[in-house]
Amino acid sequence: MQNQYSHIVLGLGATGLSVVRYLCEKGITPLVMDSRRQPPGADTLATSFPEVQLIASGFDCRYLVQATQIIISPGIAIDTPEVRAALDMGIEVIGDVELFAREIADRKPCVIGIAGSNGKSTVTTLVGEMLREAGMAVAVGGNIGIPALDLLSKNAEIFVLELSSFQLETTHSLNCVVSTCLNVTEDHMDRYSDMDAYRNAKLRLYHQSRAVLFNRDDALTMPTEPMNQNSFGLASPEGDEWGISDSKIYHGHSEIMPITEVSLIGSHNHANLLAAMALVDVVGVDKQVMAKVARTFTGLSHRCEVVGIKAGVTYVNDSKATNVGATVAALEGLSDHLGDIILIAGGDGKGADFGPLVEPLTKVTHLITLGRDGNKIAALKAGAIKVDSMAAAVAKAAGLATSGDIVLLSPACASLDMYSNFMARGDDFRSQVEQLDGE
Repeated sequence: MQNQYSHIVLGLGATGLSVVRYLCEKGITPLVMDSRRQPPGADTLATSFPEVQLIASGFDCRYLVQATQIIISPGIAIDTPEVRAALDMGIEVIGDVELFAREIADRKPCVIGIAGSNGKSTVTTLVGEMLREAGMAVAVGGNIGIPALDLLSKNAEIFVLELSSFQLETTHSLNCVVSTCLNVTEDHMDRYSDMDAYRNAKLRLYHQSRAVLFNRDDALTMPTEPMNQNSFGLASPEGDEWGISDSKIYHGHSEIMPITEVSLIGSHNHANLLAAMALVDVVGVDKQVMAKVARTFTGLSHRCEVVGIKAGVTYVNDSKATNVGATVAALEGLSDHLGDIILIAGGDGKGADFGPLVEPLTKVTHLITLGRDGNKIAALKAGAIKVDSMAAAVAKAAGLATSGDIVLLSPACASLDMYSNFMARGDDFRSQVEQLDGE
């Protein structure tokens, strides 16, 4: 079989479509393959790129091993047998972010890269808002919102990219002016052999950056070798570090603002804010601009988002907490709350160890679990209540809560056992809360 396709796109969806669009604009007609029978984006592909062939329901090795370049979507593991066979033959396998990096190499724009298990989207959005407030032409995307290649059409002087470990596995030449790894907590253990492999994937970003920012409160984010580095953390800063002292945000000895003026709730979000400030400081954003954004930015949907107050009970949607570390951070961030905390958790645990939840669960008055791995979480706390739907979970929580309490949806699990995505799960929670009596 003679292969007419030099470039093969593995995985469709938004990322795959962005790669197809980029290649077609370069005069390259790729072949697209997807393991799914009806991959997202198939209709758009057929309409917008009728010349591009799609092979669904699997990967055809006959084409893969004859390609010049394979562009793989982040949802597909490099160790997939068909991909491994191509790699073993010396065929280049890269991701969309690497294509982006090569395209902008001669333009020399500023790129800020943001990695980490949790908080990436919040920090990425905060950085974008601070840069816009400072009057800079900025494009924000990557693992959040707009795929990296689609950002090329924007007239940006600075790109802010949220980057997942999956994307970083296939990225080699992203020349960031500054990057950060916010935290490293167990996640995607169904994809990585161990925590070292997961951490190493994230820290690849540091080696593609002129300056790096790590989290003093998380040793796993620290560079493994000396670099041009700085840090942020919740304790008092030393030298040029970023931190909090006497309930005020400081850069070194310079006071930025009182923490009481920050709109984001929770200490984990205060850490996110510190990271964003430190990142934009590298590209010259004035500290008054940082403070202005911090006073008005209330956070993203499904991330410790207050969705209602009923009968004095505050309902918080943290559906984006798709791993254990995110739920631990949410509970620790609310540890100063004076009322009871009622936690709703459970879903698809992705092979994670739920052990790190044991200590934070001591601060939870009632635990309600649901989903595929809900029983595993329920086993961590005596008296846990098991339900089979979000409606039942919210109704039970409402019956247990009194004025001044918080009902927190922070699942510590992915949502795909019950929902199409974490947004649908959070929307269900919000809907159930809205149906409760009480203002």
